[in-house]
Amino acid sequence: MTEPQPGVYPVALSDPYADESTQPFWDAALEGRLVVPQCVNCGTFILPPQPFCFECQHQEFEWVELPGTGTIYSFTVVRHPLSPHLQEVVPYASGVVELDGTQGAGARMIGNIVDCDPDSIRIGDPVRVVFDRVSETFAVPRFAPT
Repeated sequence: MTEPQPGVYPVALSDPYADESTQPFWDAALEGRLVVPQCVNCGTFILPPQPFCFECQHQEFEWVELPGTGTIYSFTVVRHPLSPHLQEVVPYASGVVELDGTQGAGARMIGNIVDCDPDSIRIGDPVRVVFDRVSETFAVPRFAPT
């Protein structure tokens, strides 16, 4: 594992432990691409990936590459280390990002917001996905301001 970095939540895993419904997401992440399953029946984007569409219960999906950009929908800044191993990384920000390229209210993803002063983050800020490769099989998506 890498050394602790301020603002970057440490990853405890070295493998995504994916199943058939999530493996394409993790494969693309290793390539630095953000892909999301889209229901072939109703067009709903499904995040997190799962075996059934939550809108129509259909089980067929196509994987769509998104631009990897979005806006901060909600966030929190953690200032108190909830565990001793987090002492070196606080404060850090975690947020919900509304992804560009998705329908309606949009698909959203939760992630660590990095490469910024946590006190400067605002709802509506534009961000881009950055992939933190933590092992040969695992790249963690995080978000950075654009």
